[in-house]
Amino acid sequence: MARARLFNRLAAFGAVGAVAFVLIALALPATAQNRGREREQAGWSLCNETSYVLEAATGRPDGRSILVQGWVRLRPGECKLAVAAPLTRGTHYLFARTSTAHRGGRRQWGGDAQLCVDPSRSFTFDNPPRCDPMSLESRGFRRVQINKRDSWRTSFAEAEPYTLYRARAAGIQRLLADAGFDTSGSRGGVDPRRTAAAIAQFRTTARLQQNASEDQMIDALETAARRRADQVGLTLCNRTSGRVWTAIARRRGEGWESRGWWPLGPGGCARTIDEPLVREVYYILATMETPEGERFLSAPGEPFCASPARFAIIGRENCDGRLYDTYNYAPISSGGRQGLVVEFLNRDFLPVGERGRSLSDRLPRDESEEPPTPRGVRRPPPPASAGSGDT
Repeated sequence: MARARLFNRLAAFGAVGAVAFVLIALALPATAQNRGREREQAGWSLCNETSYVLEAATGRPDGRSILVQGWVRLRPGECKLAVAAPLTRGTHYLFARTSTAHRGGRRQWGGDAQLCVDPSRSFTFDNPPRCDPMSLESRGFRRVQINKRDSWRTSFAEAEPYTLYRARAAGIQRLLADAGFDTSGSRGGVDPRRTAAAIAQFRTTARLQQNASEDQMIDALETAARRRADQVGLTLCNRTSGRVWTAIARRRGEGWESRGWWPLGPGGCARTIDEPLVREVYYILATMETPEGERFLSAPGEPFCASPARFAIIGRENCDGRLYDTYNYAPISSGGRQGLVVEFLNRDFLPVGERGRSLSDRLPRDESEEPPTPRGVRRPPPPASAGSGDT
């Protein structure tokens, strides 16, 4: 897909899951610090001074190659040894992403050094010349200059600086909210009494033992938040043999909004909306890369705007006049569910050179009228307990 390749090259987006690219600007890159006054473990330690559960990957010199390893899980306020001594002086590499349990899309800490990762499981390998032949994905790593061989410490931070202690407290509050517990006060902000009550309620609901540690509670909260996240929102999955580029459109308030792109490798999924679905109708766009060219979704659609680079566009009128492109987004019905999974199959795409037709030249009159379901939409049975998907 020519447009998608341009986007990948210029924006250094790299195949981010979920909706991370919408919020990535809010995250600060990791900063290397040598804190000689503290007693450090030998090797390269990573510290999480954020309110998120993080998954980190490292790259380090190994002869003439770069050894890439992941994932190191870091609870809020936690430090772990990622690389054992001895260290090699020089350029190392670091990347981190937030857990899929958190709302608001996956945030990333990284840079412009492109290295390969396995996004779905633990890995250790010498970085190959190309990621795709090994079913790996490219990520932008931050360069970290290490000038000591015994110990080095790198801390992840977010816009609001935290100490490790404060990061842990803020992380518990965030996970409580992600798991569906309200800890806000009547005037906004966090209410300590409601937070304590929510923690007590969760410990009872999760059947945690009375002597369960805070680490165990954080792990249980993350599991509960991830389970809730899997039951809400709009998740797009690629069940084709090629890379698929996806976008969505929906009504927001009194107007319309379109967002993209989410690139999905074969078997990959992205949660493009991570809040309960409240509209009856949503719209999806998908194009599949092939050696012969791009293939468009065969389902008829309604016109919305898009852009060659990642985009968030308000309104659907006069796309060309606003220097955007016009695409037909296929309508899907939420069917009254809070969560929906859409799977794209090879047969759901037109031959190269053909474009999907438009359903109409006007806006839908009534969102309550269920649109025709495009081929390729798979609605799994609703979860056993309705409540609140990224892989």
